[in-house]
Amino acid sequence: MACDEQTVKIIGDRFCVPYIMRLNVKRKVESFCNAHYDVFDTTGNVLLQIDGSVWSSAKKRIMKDPAGLPVITLRKKSLFWKKKWQIHEGQSSEQNHFLCGVQRSEALTIKNNLDVYLASSYNDDGPDFHVTGSLTSLSFKVWKGNSIIAEVKHNYTWGSVKGKESFRVKVYPEVDYAFIVALIVIMDEADKV
Repeated sequence: MACDEQTVKIIGDRFCVPYIMRLNVKRKVESFCNAHYDVFDTTGNVLLQIDGSVWSSAKKRIMKDPAGLPVITLRKKSLFWKKKWQIHEGQSSEQNHFLCGVQRSEALTIKNNLDVYLASSYNDDGPDFHVTGSLTSLSFKVWKGNSIIAEVKHNYTWGSVKGKESFRVKVYPEVDYAFIVALIVIMDEADKV
């Protein structure tokens, strides 16, 4: 259940709905250096699309709405062993459009665990959200405090070998589903070069 029935709005009100949102996220490597994500609701409508370079030294992903307008930009910053992602509104990289930062919980772990720090509390003591990964798959849960706000199940298929990944997503009521999709992209990229 969403954290004490509070709205978890990071990217925008339009991505928060008063019911459980079920999504299908499909990732496809389109060429040697380009990956594309499509986000569908249960009826097959495209809700979001994410494009970006896979092998670039300055990884950048742009999330767009169905009309093709930029919603957020995800940028990877590598600092030695600790890789950080920054999420900004639209295509901006300006500090006043900074929404949140995401980084691995610990530098040397087998499982992918991420900490998310909102812009408003970036220098405070602890993360605002925590992402706990699985040892055996790309499945994970997103936590706010002691409450799960989203669950992501990786669907491994033979297409996964060819660069096609699929995720089933359950986002709890009043939780920003675009934010959860951004975390899927970051988790999916966490172990890639």
